[in-house]
Amino acid sequence: MRSFLKIFLASFLALVVFVIVFFFFSIGYISGVVQGIGSAHNDEVGSRGVLVLDLGESFGEKSTSDLLAGFSDTRYNTPGVFDVIRMIHYAKKDSAIKGIYIKSNANNNGLGTTEEIRNELLDFKKSGKFIYAYGDVISLKAFYAASISDRFYCSPKGGVEWKGLTSVMEFFKGGLDKLEIQPEIFYAGKFKSYTEPFRANKMSDANRLQLTVILGGIFNHILNQTAIARQQDSAVLRRCVDEHLIQTGSDAVKFKLVDGLKYNDQVLEEVAGKVKATSISNINFIPLGKYFESVKSKLKGTGSESIAIIYAEGEVVGGKNSQKEIGQDVYRQIIRKVRLDNDVKAIVVRINSGGGSGLVSENLWRELTLAKADKPVVVSFGDVSASGAYYLTCNADSIFSDPMTITGSIGVFTMLFNTQAFFKNKLGITFDAVHTAKEPDAITLVQPLTDMQKKFIQNGVDSFYQSFLTRVADGRKKEIPYIDSIAQGRIWSGDQALQLGLVDRIGGMQDALDCAARLAKLKSYRVAEYPEPENIFDLLLNNYKQSAKEKAIREDLGDQGAYWYSMMQNYRSVSGIPQTRLPFQFSLVP
Repeated sequence: MRSFLKIFLASFLALVVFVIVFFFFSIGYISGVVQGIGSAHNDEVGSRGVLVLDLGESFGEKSTSDLLAGFSDTRYNTPGVFDVIRMIHYAKKDSAIKGIYIKSNANNNGLGTTEEIRNELLDFKKSGKFIYAYGDVISLKAFYAASISDRFYCSPKGGVEWKGLTSVMEFFKGGLDKLEIQPEIFYAGKFKSYTEPFRANKMSDANRLQLTVILGGIFNHILNQTAIARQQDSAVLRRCVDEHLIQTGSDAVKFKLVDGLKYNDQVLEEVAGKVKATSISNINFIPLGKYFESVKSKLKGTGSESIAIIYAEGEVVGGKNSQKEIGQDVYRQIIRKVRLDNDVKAIVVRINSGGGSGLVSENLWRELTLAKADKPVVVSFGDVSASGAYYLTCNADSIFSDPMTITGSIGVFTMLFNTQAFFKNKLGITFDAVHTAKEPDAITLVQPLTDMQKKFIQNGVDSFYQSFLTRVADGRKKEIPYIDSIAQGRIWSGDQALQLGLVDRIGGMQDALDCAARLAKLKSYRVAEYPEPENIFDLLLNNYKQSAKEKAIREDLGDQGAYWYSMMQNYRSVSGIPQTRLPFQFSLVP
C-alpha cells in the first residue's frame, strides 16, 4: 500500500509540474505572438508590395492585440489611428511598397480619423506611387476617404451613396409619461441637449440650430474637399445631393465621382500591371496589420530623450478604466509618471471622448496642469473631444483639432428619476421612510425630491458650470463672459472651434507631435506611448470578461435589446452626479 501511495504521489506531482511548465510555456509563446515577435522587414513584406487599406476596419486610438494573430496567416494585430498615419508616411519612402489599394465599401471610422488618413494619403501621392480604390456600394465616408485616389472604381451594379448628413435623436418623454416615471432634470447651458429626450418630445430650437449649423459646416467641408480631389464644381456636387442625381454607378461616373465601372478582377488586373505581376493572384498585397508588425519598431524614433504620447479614448469615469474608457486612477498615474520622468521632455495627449464625470475631468485637468508647469503639453483631438474631454485638456500649451472633430459642449447636467407613481400605480408597491434630519437628506428613486434638494442639486450644477467656464477662460486666455457666450453646452466643429479660439490649429496627431518637439527644442527623440500594453494575463482575462458579458447580454436581450441595455446603463451612470458629456444619442448618418 505504501509503495502504491509513493508511486501515485510521485506521478501526481510529475503531472502537476508538467501542467505548470506547459502553462507558462504556452503563456510565453502567446505573449511573444502578442508582442509581434517576427522576422525581418523584407522577409515579411517581400518586394513590389501593395499596401491594403480596408476602410471597413475600425481603428482605435491605440493598437489592439489579436490573441489568435500568431496562429493564422490572415489575422493580425490592429494598428491604432496614429500607427496607420505613420505607416502610410513610412511607405512613401519604402522601396518595398509600390502603391496602396483602398477597399472602400464601408468606413467604420469617425470623421476626424477619416480626415487624418485622407490627408496622409494625399501626402503619399507626392511620392509618385499609385493609389487605387474600389468598392461595390460605396458609403459617403468611404467615398470621402478614397476620393483622393489616382483611379477610383465601383462595381457596374453598385454605386456611390452621395447624400447629405442626418442626425437622429430618440425621445422618451412620452414613454416615461405612460409609465408615470418623472425625470428630475438639472442643467446649465441652453444647448446642453443630453437631457432633452427626457423632458421634451422633439428637439428644442437651440438644439436644432446647433445641429443644423454643425452638420452644414461638416458637409460643406466634405463637399469642397471632394470638389478639389475629383476636379468637379462644388455647386454641381451640391445639386447632385439636393436633386438625388446619383442613383447608379453610371451616374457616379457621369458626375466624376468615380473614374469608371469595373468588377473587382478587372481592377486587380490593372493593379497587376502597375506592379508588373504576371497575374492578379501574384500581386503582393500587404494588409496593414502585417505591415505594422514589420515596421512598427521603425516608427518610434531614436534618441535618449523622449516625447510621451498618452492615448485617451472613451468615457471619462472614476476608478480604473476598462476598454474604451478614461479611468481616473489609471490616467492620473500615467500623467504623474511622465511628468516626473526626466527623460520625457514633452507630453502629447491624443483624446477621443465625449466626456463623462465632471469631477474626474477636473481631477485630470489638475494633473495635466501640473505637468504643463514642468514641460510642454500639447493636445490632439480625434473624432470627438467635447464636454469633459475638452475640460481636462483646455489648459494645454497648444490644441490641434481636425476640421470635422466634434468639440465644445461646455455645459453641465445631472438627472434622477422619481419612480414613486410607477411602483404605486403600476405595481401596487409603496415606500415609507424615517429621517434623523428635519428634511430628508437621502435622495432615492422612490420619493420625489423636496424643494431644498432640488435647490441643492441645481446649485451644484451651476457652480460646476462656473468652474468649467473659469478653466476654459484661463486655459484659452479669454474673458469668462466671452466663453459663456460660446459655451452653454453648444457643440462646434473643429473648423468653427478654431475661429472661436477654442483650439489653436487645424492639424492631426503628427502636427501635434511636431509642435511638442519644437516647444521642447528637440531635434531627435523617441516616442513613449501610454497606456503601456497589457501583460498577457490581463489581456486574456479582460478579453474573456468583456466577450462573456457582451455575449450574455446579446443572448438574453438580442441585438436591439443590447443597444437599449447599454443606453440605460449610460443613463444610470449620470444619476445625481454633475456630468460633462455629449448626448448619448448624438450621431451622424451616414
